[in-house]
Amino acid sequence: EKVDGDPVKLNWDVYRDTVIEQCEQGVDYMTVHAGVLRDHIPLTADRVTGIVSRGGSIMAAWCLAHHQESFLYTRFEELCDILARYDVTFSLGDGLRPGSIADANDAAQFAELRTLGELTTIAKSHGVQVMIEGPG
Repeated sequence: EKVDGDPVKLNWDVYRDTVIEQCEQGVDYMTVHAGVLRDHIPLTADRVTGIVSRGGSIMAAWCLAHHQESFLYTRFEELCDILARYDVTFSLGDGLRPGSIADANDAAQFAELRTLGELTTIAKSHGVQVMIEGPG
């Protein structure tokens, strides 16, 4: 709504303000696709089903359009501070999960999973609880 459904128009300020707004409304957890990195996107090129996650495809489109790393990754510690302030749990979304058995356990899935592990360590150091999503 705030960017007319155009992922290219999304930016940190809009995202941050929306996160704060939802935290103030009392959400308990928030799904964030911070593990979709610019370097991971080419790893999906040979997939049968491509990127099937809505959040993953939004962040991939943003990275490709702006030729930048995802602001969800580069501003992750700021997200941690916000979620810690409101006692909200991260649900780290698996934006590069496979959409078919043909794509299961590929380089993109495992690259993102490693990144989600790193982000979990960062979130825990900020006192934020974490769930890591998985396919299935």
